[in-house]
Amino acid sequence: MALERLGSSLHEALRKIFRAAVVDEAAVKELVRDVQRALLQADVNVQLVLDISKRIEERALKEKVPPGVSRREHVIKVVYEELTRFLGEKPVSLKVEPGKRKVILLVGIQGSGKTTAAAKLARYFQKRGLKPALICVDTYRPGAFEQLQQLANKVNVPIYGDPKAKDPVKIAIEGLRRFSDRDIIIVDTAGRHKEEQELIKEMKMLEEKIRPDEVILVIDGTIGQQALVQAKAFNEATSLGSIIVTKLDGSARGGGALSAVAATGAPIKFISTGEKVEDIEPFVPSRFVGRLLGMGDLETLIEKVREAEVKVPEKKAKAILSGKFTLTDMYEQFEAMRKMGPFQKILKMLPGMSYNVPEEMLDMAEDRLEKWRVIIQSMTPEERENPKVFNASRLRRVARGSGTSEKEVKELLKQYSLMRRMLKTLRRKKKLPFLGKGLPLDMG
Repeated sequence: MALERLGSSLHEALRKIFRAAVVDEAAVKELVRDVQRALLQADVNVQLVLDISKRIEERALKEKVPPGVSRREHVIKVVYEELTRFLGEKPVSLKVEPGKRKVILLVGIQGSGKTTAAAKLARYFQKRGLKPALICVDTYRPGAFEQLQQLANKVNVPIYGDPKAKDPVKIAIEGLRRFSDRDIIIVDTAGRHKEEQELIKEMKMLEEKIRPDEVILVIDGTIGQQALVQAKAFNEATSLGSIIVTKLDGSARGGGALSAVAATGAPIKFISTGEKVEDIEPFVPSRFVGRLLGMGDLETLIEKVREAEVKVPEKKAKAILSGKFTLTDMYEQFEAMRKMGPFQKILKMLPGMSYNVPEEMLDMAEDRLEKWRVIIQSMTPEERENPKVFNASRLRRVARGSGTSEKEVKELLKQYSLMRRMLKTLRRKKKLPFLGKGLPLDMG
């Protein structure tokens, strides 16, 4: 991940300051050079890099250090504040209220990830208890409706479109009529290029006829500084409300796209950081910069934990804590962990952990968890509820059915026994409080 490379470069620059015997002018200037190099490699505009590095140097050397704060801490705070300011400083949220319909018009050129962003946005609001719906008015791209329909079905969100129709305005109006009871309606438009005047004209007409509450431009994070050209062209054609930057999981140019968009003054409301329909999050500059610098982002981590909670009824919680912990319970915990996302993303949200764990170790841990899930899926209900029934023939059958080895099945059963014993011990020592109704069971 290239944004991760930007983050590790910035993190390493700050580590030099941590290790420096004295934080003098020479140390600050070296830090500024390292920050410049990291930003330029991430395709950030040269002038923007010069501006930010000049401000960091001036503040780090000239500002009076507050009482109780070391010069080292002050310099790190300056870097954090300037990077945050440069990406927009204050987050801008997309407010949606239950029972008060909001219509979002998504625009952007073909290939920007707009259709996927539409489904991700619907899922984001669905998880927050709202009722979203999708309308596909792309009458140009073959298979556009089918693609959005597949994504909508995955997250159980209603969709309207007519692949045979030619008039996007009629489709939009009919869709809005059908979804009069939904909280948020996301309209996915045809991919447009800033040079295609007919399509720009159609976009203006759509905005005029359906009068959306907000127009959101979807920009591909891999295009780097070209994002500035797109944002300006669309802003001139329609009254942009905000921007979603996609594909920030694998491009060296992600920093360039974010900074270019920030330079237009148009607020970035969401960023998409992966391929899954869950991989979208509100863009909060301070949190984003905190993760980049290895300072973590506990707020986002807490949100993810809440979304992935396994609700444990009171009766079941008591049973588990008294030692009646089954492989089914263990499987539910694995599922909750999967909902939170890859280990790499979770670790980036923990202060000091982002760049300290080798990637190979994370891959091994993730691979092992995935194998264990498949092994449990291959067991009978009796085996999951009472692992004591396992014998040599059952081990062989489960290993064959899950495509693993008998050794790996035994390893899972050993891990299960350890977890079961740990829960009983914690309960006896009263280190694990009783879990009330509806509270998540945290396996640590």
